[in-house]
Amino acid sequence: MVVALQPAGGIRYATPVQSTQLSRRAWLGAAAAATLLPARTSAQKRKPNFVMIYCDDLGYGDIGCHGSSIRTPHIDSLAKDGLRFTDFHSGNPVCSPSRAALLTGRQNTRAGVPRVFFPRDTTGLPTNEITIARHLKNHGYATGCVGKWHLGHLHPHLPTDHGFDEYFGIPYSNDMVPRVMMDGDKVVEQETPLETLTPRYTERAVHFINQHKNEPFFLYFPHTYPHIPLAASPRFRGKSPLGLYGDVVEELDWSVGQVLKALDDNGLAENTLVIFSSDNGPWFQGSPGKYRGRKGSTLEGGMRVPGIARMPGTIASGRVSGAFA
Repeated sequence: MVVALQPAGGIRYATPVQSTQLSRRAWLGAAAAATLLPARTSAQKRKPNFVMIYCDDLGYGDIGCHGSSIRTPHIDSLAKDGLRFTDFHSGNPVCSPSRAALLTGRQNTRAGVPRVFFPRDTTGLPTNEITIARHLKNHGYATGCVGKWHLGHLHPHLPTDHGFDEYFGIPYSNDMVPRVMMDGDKVVEQETPLETLTPRYTERAVHFINQHKNEPFFLYFPHTYPHIPLAASPRFRGKSPLGLYGDVVEELDWSVGQVLKALDDNGLAENTLVIFSSDNGPWFQGSPGKYRGRKGSTLEGGMRVPGIARMPGTIASGRVSGAFA
């Protein structure tokens, strides 16, 4: 089902189409067009920006607006100012397949990613797959990926091979070794300190926004956390009453706040669709809320994830939808 955001926060649900009638190229084109459906005034002729913040193993019940005791004021504010889905699901209950589905708009097996990739693998997302980044780049967008990729760490499967102009991050999960940091297609660190990840990713994401503020851009921001092993910077370590997991999620919330501030500071908030979600449910820690199951399970707790969208002036504030999405 394609969800089209309408003016004043309405939601239009497109009629489901049989897979044999809709190619992946048509799906991506329809998804892009759906986002552009709201009427725009002559003063808003510039193409909209897109920011996708994608956490790793964040559970449905791990944010304040879903009842968590973890302090997430920036995520809660994002929901208050936009649209919060309560029945929002990931494409798969594990990492690589979920990301393949997200970026291609296709079922992960059809996109050639039936399982999780490991550092020993020499394969990745097939080169003939059309990602959102490649589609938008063809329409004049600057494209950046900051954080965990997990769709292949060697050419020709890197983010820069799949439509992203820039990449910065660990190319797979933080429990996999060697824990290298990549900048573009080059390894710049052989062993990345885990406690530096969220602040460094955030700094790079904000830099991307500042650098491309005068042109349409797509920022894909897939965080490493709260995937284990957990680590928080000194600024957040030991500050949450809910232990290290709480520290990590509160630092992620800070990161969301920094991205929103960068959009505000550059006058881009009303022309930017911000989407916040998670690749699957919680693993050993975290909360699936009231639902059964966790990461790796197709029960609700493994696939129902936070889903928030904000675009002031296009999506009415304070909306909550129980529609399946």
